[in-house]
Amino acid sequence: MAAELKRQKISEKFGELKQKKEGALIGYVMAGDPSAEVTSGIIKALVNGGADIIELGFPFSDPVADGPTIQAAGQRALAAGMDIEHYFELVRSLEVKVPLVCMTYYNPVFRYGVETFVEHAAEAGISGLIIPDIPVEEAADLKSSCEKNGLDLIFLVAPTTTDARIQKILERGSGFVYLVSRLGVTGARADVAGSTKELLARVKTDIPKAVGFGISTGKQAAEVRKAGADAVIVGSAFVRIIEEGNGVNEKLEALARELKSGILGAN
Repeated sequence: MAAELKRQKISEKFGELKQKKEGALIGYVMAGDPSAEVTSGIIKALVNGGADIIELGFPFSDPVADGPTIQAAGQRALAAGMDIEHYFELVRSLEVKVPLVCMTYYNPVFRYGVETFVEHAAEAGISGLIIPDIPVEEAADLKSSCEKNGLDLIFLVAPTTTDARIQKILERGSGFVYLVSRLGVTGARADVAGSTKELLARVKTDIPKAVGFGISTGKQAAEVRKAGADAVIVGSAFVRIIEEGNGVNEKLEALARELKSGILGAN
């Protein structure tokens, strides 16, 4: 890790924010889009703007939960040569103290070797994993490896998730629970779904509740925070700025600041 930098655990970050009665901003970007070298500056810009946790995507060729914006980012990253070894090298080099969460799909983890992937992720400075396409019922090996290596395993809850499955997810997940605010794939939307409040009320837990899918403005972030979320997750809105490619870091920092201000204003 860069200069033996000590990164926070997810629980430490949420504990710190809870003391300040502050909601978290979780920013998602794709590693290697448009290149590994550029990703480092992108993450610094998000943290400078107020991002408390970074989700760093690892690209996969068939990302079932991703909308067109993030799918395109994954294709750009793969075309630029991003692979697992480069991903871990990038994570080690990042000079940020905030927790880093790896978001990817199960196929690359399985092919690399579950135990080895989790070990290398922990060594590189990853604090948690999000793998949307592995059901909680089939994640025992992955959960065991994460516990052994001190990583959180974060599961998704959708509006269609039954109460019984929510309970399983809450028993087996840690770090935070990722609440999908609407049906469908990722992507910025003009409104925040009415189902968000209902879902937040259904998920009864002390684990921090983070809401994602479709949030792109400070006003929406404030709405989600007011509805009871402990964190707001934003991805496609940041990735779109990266795709456009002009004044990227300045625009990312400005949007992160707007989103964080919305979250703070909702306290």
